[in-house]
Amino acid sequence: MIRNLIQQGENWVWGTPPRDLAAPRRWAVIAARLVHVLIRDIFDGQITMRAMGLVYTTLLSLVPLLALSFSLLKAFGIHNALQPVLLRFLAPIGDGATEIAETIIGFVENIKVGVLGVVGLGLLLYGVISLIQKVEGGCNYIWQVRQPRSLGRRFSEYLSVLIVGPLVILSATSMTASVTSNALVQQIAAIEPFGTTLLLIGKLLPFFLYSAGFTFLFLFMPNTRVRLLPAAAGGMFSGVLWQTASLAFAGFASGASNVNAIYSSFALLIFLLIWLYVSWLIMLLGCRVAFLLQHPEQLNRGDYPPRLGAAREESLALQIMAQIGHRYIGARPPWQQDELAHYLHAVPAHVYDIVDRLTRAGLLAETGSNDGGVLPRRDIDNLTVETVLDAVRASKEILIVAPREDRVQQRVAETLRQLQDARASALGGMTIRQLAAGGAETVPSPAPVTPHQQAEESA
Repeated sequence: MIRNLIQQGENWVWGTPPRDLAAPRRWAVIAARLVHVLIRDIFDGQITMRAMGLVYTTLLSLVPLLALSFSLLKAFGIHNALQPVLLRFLAPIGDGATEIAETIIGFVENIKVGVLGVVGLGLLLYGVISLIQKVEGGCNYIWQVRQPRSLGRRFSEYLSVLIVGPLVILSATSMTASVTSNALVQQIAAIEPFGTTLLLIGKLLPFFLYSAGFTFLFLFMPNTRVRLLPAAAGGMFSGVLWQTASLAFAGFASGASNVNAIYSSFALLIFLLIWLYVSWLIMLLGCRVAFLLQHPEQLNRGDYPPRLGAAREESLALQIMAQIGHRYIGARPPWQQDELAHYLHAVPAHVYDIVDRLTRAGLLAETGSNDGGVLPRRDIDNLTVETVLDAVRASKEILIVAPREDRVQQRVAETLRQLQDARASALGGMTIRQLAAGGAETVPSPAPVTPHQQAEESA
């Protein structure tokens, strides 16, 4: 009976593509698949390992980060509000949160940014940037982005986050505190049902603020284009989960007498490490949710991406080169890699891999912008189809040392040479321009794709 129930559950989740289901069940199936993939990712270990790496980097970079934020906020005269924000983050640790926050703030106040000198200021900035770079690396891994930001973009964009981030956090905190202490608001709260409504809003406000913060993080951090709706869904997932986890962890820390008995004064450090790990894990899982909702084709029960055979790789390479050549002939904006993957109904990871191999072979070049655009690097009038196929094959060739020269192998080698000659003869020196121009009047430009449409096309 249990086996039958499990089989029925699997058929309910995986038996029918979501695009063939009615709206209520479709979103329920997508949610069930999301849970399955997230649990699989946790047991796979890559996300948890990156969360642990972020814990280590946070311990090294926390004081420099707060010192820089403290110096920036001091110019606005609101540096004293830094400690309440730190206390709010450390509140789940328990009674020792105040002690840890005061110790960290003491370290921060002892750092005089103005007298550090060039070397000291450089080390301070390096400690701060290394943490943000580590976060970007984790998000890029989840979004399957191979190229990080350039050095110039890192400096300018990271600095913008360091300046704007603390101001936004403190503005939200101050706004919440001023609204709750306002005399008019208190008078309205004394009248029912407004009092119950305001109390409910006050309970839900932290969930909204944390969700908005995570949404901004998921939009900004990956070095690729992230659409708003998937980022908002991932931000809501992380915001609700983080607030819920903070309440649960506070209960755990207050009742963990065994940990206090074993580790004594080190118990606070243990709780801090665990809470940092949980926080970073929640952030990475929310980023993964945003990625899966933007690429619902990856919501499957098997390993992803599926492996391609040699013939499918060559076919995809020609499709990519033909579409890029077609755009180039029409003097239109270059294809973006994720846009090209959706148009060809191909797995994005396969498109990224083929484009990377053709780029290394000198046949394609990526644009300087961060949208993942690609252009032909060689003249498509002289670039033959045979050259593209050879480039794809050569990128995966394995050198066999000292093969045997018996009659069987000689016959096999002769057959393969005949096949290669036959293919070259059949292609007849066809160029990429000829391949791309064949459908120049019929190949449409792809329309913008919404997350709902991508969910409809997922399997």
